[in-house]
Amino acid sequence: MLRMDPAALRKSLEQLEQAVHDHAHWQENLIRSIVCRLPCDPNDLEDRAHRQCRFGQWYYEQAPVELWEQPAFVAIEVEHKRLHQVAAQMLREATTGVPVAREVYDDFVIGGERLHLELDSLRHALAGSLRDRDALTGAYGRVEMLPTLREWRELARRNVQHCCIAFMDLDHLKEINDTHGHVVGDQVLAGVVRHVMEHLRPYDKVFRYGGDEFLISLPGADLEIGRKVIGHIREQIAGATAVASPAGHPIATTASFGLALLEPDISVEESIDRADKALLVAKAAGRNRVCSWDPAVTTGTVLQRMMEDGAAG
Repeated sequence: MLRMDPAALRKSLEQLEQAVHDHAHWQENLIRSIVCRLPCDPNDLEDRAHRQCRFGQWYYEQAPVELWEQPAFVAIEVEHKRLHQVAAQMLREATTGVPVAREVYDDFVIGGERLHLELDSLRHALAGSLRDRDALTGAYGRVEMLPTLREWRELARRNVQHCCIAFMDLDHLKEINDTHGHVVGDQVLAGVVRHVMEHLRPYDKVFRYGGDEFLISLPGADLEIGRKVIGHIREQIAGATAVASPAGHPIATTASFGLALLEPDISVEESIDRADKALLVAKAAGRNRVCSWDPAVTTGTVLQRMMEDGAAG
């Protein structure tokens, strides 16, 4: 899936639609020039024609770098360049009065179909990523969470690699909402999640579990590695200013994390529950910390500790 926030995904999808429209317009003009024996665009005869057309300008100058990770986007370059090469051959034959060979025209038609197939694949990937993202934070939704974690659990069951999961909860978000309003609270939430996603590896994922709780998957990481990665992120969140209040004052926030392994011999839901219990421990211990799941610490013990801390406060 594409690691882009919803706004960037929407913009990329709009740019792609415009680029496809521009390409269709170019193709219509090309056929008209050949059939009606009209003067052609000299740029279409250049070796760099695929870079100079409007579609090429979008592809090489405007498309975000994240799209280059998509196989369809890479394939588009090959098909588009080949199509321009065939188009140039057709134009050269037409300008000399020689009828365009049937096999050349067929090559042009088939090349256009292959290009549109790749364009449809890229459009589907963009639309799918946009549909699966949380509109506020850009995190993946819960619908995709369980299937993804089950894939990683299967790899762990086959001893291919570990997968560490982490529950993240923003500390005192309710107080921020009560003091500064929910608009500011939403900005803080979105800013923190965006920061987390920017500092994770390309194959790590952040899912919005509900409210201000998020689940992070770290494939290939055991608990030790997961604790280092999440610990670094926790420090960065605590040391940064998430957003400014309406009065211009900086609003800082912290986050608590609960870690657990995606165990191969239990269900994904049970592993998630372990990470959730570890998060409760982190909160009970004072927040702004990372705790790993410990079978010796029961939920009742944690809740009792939290109630005692609340009474003391």
